[in-house]
Formats: sequence, structure tokens, C-alpha cells
Amino acid sequence: MRRIFALLLIAFGFPALAEDGVAFFGVTLLDNSLQTEAQGQDHAEMARLKKVEALITERFTEEGYRFLDLAPVQEELERIVNPAKCYGCDARMAKKLGADFALVGEVQKISNLILSMNLQLRDPKTGQTVKGRVVDIRSNTDESWLRGMRYILKTAFFNSEEK
Repeated sequence: MRRIFALLLIAFGFPALAEDGVAFFGVTLLDNSLQTEAQGQDHAEMARLKKVEALITERFTEEGYRFLDLAPVQEELERIVNPAKCYGCDARMAKKLGADFALVGEVQKISNLILSMNLQLRDPKTGQTVKGRVVDIRSNTDESWLRGMRYILKTAFFNSEEK
């Protein structure tokens, strides 16, 4: 919807608004399941993280956000286990990058049946969450992960623009 609004402004001769810059620090998997402890890491879950991150990037880009290069803070980011829970380090790194927002996500695997997923958009100046949502999902499949993230994006981030 933001993109449509910007195109309408241009069509009627108004200057386009600058896109908001987002520092996206990815989605972190926290695996507390006994299955992984007993059977080892599931490589399918790492692929699911990539799919969820691609969905987030695609949806935010469609809405007119631009993603910033994280290279200037990459060294600092590599020392952080979970940017979603690092006492505001995501906001501080986003501020260094000149971002309008910091975006972080997390998937917590309790078992192969129960997972919790969250996505948070924060203001780097204040560290306060601007938008965010946590959902529980059932089933550890590509479809359940994508369905959970689509729900978060639809209901917490882009709900006012939904048809």
C-alpha cells in the first residue's frame, strides 16, 4: 500500500517520499527440543529460516521499505548469538547504520509439534518496539513456518493495508 501511495504521489506531480531504511538482523532459531538433543541438528530447519527471512524481505520490499547493508556492523553482529534478545544491541546497530527501523525475528522450537515465532520492528532512537507479534505454530514443516510468518506480517505489520 505504501508503494501504491508513493506511485500516486509521483503520478500527480508530488515528489516521492523517501523509503524507510530497515536494518534486518535476520531470524534466529532457538532450539530447546529434546529431539534435536537426541538426534542432532535438523538441516531442514536452517533452510526454513532462510525461507522465512526471504518472505519477510519480500513483503517489506513490496511495501516500500529498503533494506540496509549490514557490513558496517557485521563484526559486532557476528559476536551476538541472538539479535532479538541482546538488550537493545539491534537498535544500537541500526542507529549506527542510520536506519529508520531495526527488524529482528526469532523461532523457538519447543518440540517437533510446538514452535513459537516472533518478529519485532523497533525504533533505533528509542529502542521501543513499534510493531511486533508472537504466534505459536503447530508442526515443524515448511508450510507451518511460512503460514506463521504470513500471519504475523498480515496481522501486526500490514493489517491496515489488507483487503
